Amino acid sequence: MNREGALGRVRIVLSRTSHPGNIGAAARAMKTMGLSQLVLVRPQSFPDPVATARAAGADDILAAARVVDTLEEALQGTVFSAALTARRRELAVPMCWAREAAGELVCSAHGGDVALVFGNETVGLSNEEVSLCQMPVRIPTAAEYGSLNLGAAVQVLAYELRMAALEPGEPPGTAFEPATHEEIEGFYAHLDRAITASGFFNPVNSKRLWPRLRRLYGRIRLERDEVNILRGMLTAFEKK
Repeated sequence: MNREGALGRVRIVLSRTSHPGNIGAAARAMKTMGLSQLVLVRPQSFPDPVATARAAGADDILAAARVVDTLEEALQGTVFSAALTARRRELAVPMCWAREAAGELVCSAHGGDVALVFGNETVGLSNEEVSLCQMPVRIPTAAEYGSLNLGAAVQVLAYELRMAALEPGEPPGTAFEPATHEEIEGFYAHLDRAITASGFFNPVNSKRLWPRLRRLYGRIRLERDEVNILRGMLTAFEKK
């Protein structure tokens, strides 16, 4: 894969977008930086002539856009995902700046599709949506005024992704097959069943456990073989 080829594996995911003009602005930002995959989670209005007008010639991005009902569906088949958020979350995976995150996404794209998720213009991403991604991302805006509209945020990250693709850092280490989003979520569901059945986890009294577990496994970037080992262990424990 050439340097720019990784950009073809980056999905820009917009969740619950309320204004169609922002979808068009995002498409325009993507096309200027060589990105092509746009996924929309329950947009309020799409297709829409306002989106087409704001796309300013990036009609092909809009025409190829996928519309899905849930963020889980948007992330299916990805090997890594990052969520743009300006809010600090106590139990979230450690925050990364946009430039660092872009490098991680481009590097991970050599193993399969990756996703960069943006939230609603007013409320951003929910805690649940952020938890589905392995990396929270923040743009280093000025402390006294950090408000960016959705199209501008997509443009900033699209630029960083392009620069990361054109100027790659150190080559990745030993090749491995990363676990997909579905495989990781399947492991979490299996772990939930096992620790609940064992009595270790009480959903009523242990509400902080799951965010901490997601933080733990999100940091280590699970491989497919590792997920299979962990699920095999859980199955053995369940049989006991």
